[in-house]
Amino acid sequence: MNFRRVPLIRADIRETTGSDLLGRARLEEGELDLLAGCPPCQGFSALRTKGRRTAVDDDRNDLLLEFLRLVGEMKPRFVLLENVPGLGGDDLFKQFTDGLLALGYAVESKVLDSADFGTPQRRRRLVLVAGLGCEPRLIQGEAEASTVRGAIGGLADSAGQSGDPLHDHGERRTDHVRSVIRSVPRNGGSRADLGPEAQLACHLRAEAGGAGWGREPYGRMAWDGVASTITGGCINPSKGRFLHPEKDRAITVREALLLQGFPPGYRLSLRRGKYAAAELVGNAIPPSFVREQALAFRRVLRPVREVST
Repeated sequence: MNFRRVPLIRADIRETTGSDLLGRARLEEGELDLLAGCPPCQGFSALRTKGRRTAVDDDRNDLLLEFLRLVGEMKPRFVLLENVPGLGGDDLFKQFTDGLLALGYAVESKVLDSADFGTPQRRRRLVLVAGLGCEPRLIQGEAEASTVRGAIGGLADSAGQSGDPLHDHGERRTDHVRSVIRSVPRNGGSRADLGPEAQLACHLRAEAGGAGWGREPYGRMAWDGVASTITGGCINPSKGRFLHPEKDRAITVREALLLQGFPPGYRLSLRRGKYAAAELVGNAIPPSFVREQALAFRRVLRPVREVST
């Protein structure tokens, strides 16, 4: 909907070869500038692994090795991987890194926070860059973080009447849930502020266990801070700190997009419903998070192109 000239291949990556992709791009092996991949993170996330205290048997974990296979078949000049920090401690990540080294790539990886790149959101992600025939440079974010107010402050009064389907989708809550939401203090308050009697047992156990998740459900964002990590459940207040700083509702899909750093006019289909759209938003990588890295790749490639021409 936003990049109509970009060709898409709707296929299982396990059945897609490097030659298929190179053929579509009209390139030969070794001519591709960048192969970027974000394998499914659910099997490595702290939420599902309970802070890495347990392993998750998820078939999608092995798709990381399919990414490595495509690198070997295509020999791109640069490789970029983004995933949750939990991947860094998994044996599959070591296999992936060792595989890149065996192919002749120089590799660097580190956990970075998108807030350091100007995104109005706290989002720690493992980022790996690899270069073939050159040393990759992993960019460190030094931008001043944007705020929730700067991202969505102008939309607070227009939900439901803006004419934007991603901002007008509304929500249906029980009377009890509406009462809880109204009770949470404005501008950064949490359900924990309401006292133990207002907490669910699972939230109290999580807080007592040091997981840090107990304060997040039904929490409000703070106007002059950054948002917590935007996940696929970002329009559901029970999934995290996703209540609007002052309105008695969760953020909308449009607000979630803005908190991810997407431009105001970015479009998403609601054909599969608002929750499917929200999942797309939560699975995305903030544009500002990778922009500086992309520019670093381009600075390396530009002199090579000038010499070759």
